[in-house]
Amino acid sequence: MLNIKYELTKEKKAKPDENNLGFGIYYTDHMFIIEHTEGIGWHDARIVPYQPLTLDPAAMVFHYAMESFEGLKAYRLPDNSIQLFRPEKNAERMINTNKRMCLPSLSVEDFVQAVKAIVETDKDWVPHNDGTSLYIRPFVIATEPHLGVRTSKHHKFIIICSPVGAYYSTGINPVKIFVEDEYTRACPGGTGFTKCGGNYAASLVSQVKAHDLGYEQTLWLDGVEHKYVEEVGSMNCFFKIDGVVYTAPCVGTVLPGVTRMSCIELIKKWGYEVSEERLPITKVMEASKEGKLEEVFGTGTAAVISPVGELRYEDEVAYINDGKIGELTQKLYDTLTGIQWGKIPDDMGWTTKVCD
Repeated sequence: MLNIKYELTKEKKAKPDENNLGFGIYYTDHMFIIEHTEGIGWHDARIVPYQPLTLDPAAMVFHYAMESFEGLKAYRLPDNSIQLFRPEKNAERMINTNKRMCLPSLSVEDFVQAVKAIVETDKDWVPHNDGTSLYIRPFVIATEPHLGVRTSKHHKFIIICSPVGAYYSTGINPVKIFVEDEYTRACPGGTGFTKCGGNYAASLVSQVKAHDLGYEQTLWLDGVEHKYVEEVGSMNCFFKIDGVVYTAPCVGTVLPGVTRMSCIELIKKWGYEVSEERLPITKVMEASKEGKLEEVFGTGTAAVISPVGELRYEDEVAYINDGKIGELTQKLYDTLTGIQWGKIPDDMGWTTKVCD
């Protein structure tokens, strides 16, 4: 168990309007920090006022992208208590990411303890309005000043928090997706399954391209054959074709999303067949022509569920469910958000109480 020291702020910030939070714009009063030193391990856990970091210009995070991050949320329930959604799964995923990135990891127990501590400290920042939450961003950075390419001897694990509304301005309305067939997001043996900044930086060029064409997001194909569907931007992607639900397998190039995992468990519980076999984009487009492409949706912590109403591949456009949210998509959204905000019972055992 971590021995966390507290240095609380003497000047609390003014809280933003909960009706206009946006996403990732405002930050709470405090942050969690713990140091890691080679030969010593993790030490000096503390919660301090939110503040800029002081790092040497030669810190290895700046030059070699030695970092990783996670994303989860805290939710205010109708009785005013606060809970988390499957935080141990984020901890497990960060351990897997850090192993690939040669970064140190907190144990699952210490990760969850740190998250609960910062949320409880800034519990007044967890918003009350429907559809709002406190987004939690844990991250690890290599802080040793060194310009040679090797692992770092010094690191920081930090958690910051941000009260947020909907990730997309369109809310739960269907988005338009552009299928990327020029650039590559991830290749076998690479870092596609991790949450590291380099994956997202490399994806921005396609997001700009999609926006220029009038689309909100990019659907990535595999990096070898540019044939099989993988992820949508920062989300996993699902396709309901002729009653069967397909999603890309997590075999090294696809992020194992916590929301993805939860959706699969619910879909199977409801009696649908779920296929994690590789799905060619041509099969998706053929299914659209045959009237069998029933629903498409993305899943992720930030947006929860994001229905897709239009899919463009090369010169073909697939229109899904007349641009309306599908029945399964809506049921998943209602069930997940219902559990997360405490509006329906958690019969899956997914939530963790922070404070009453």
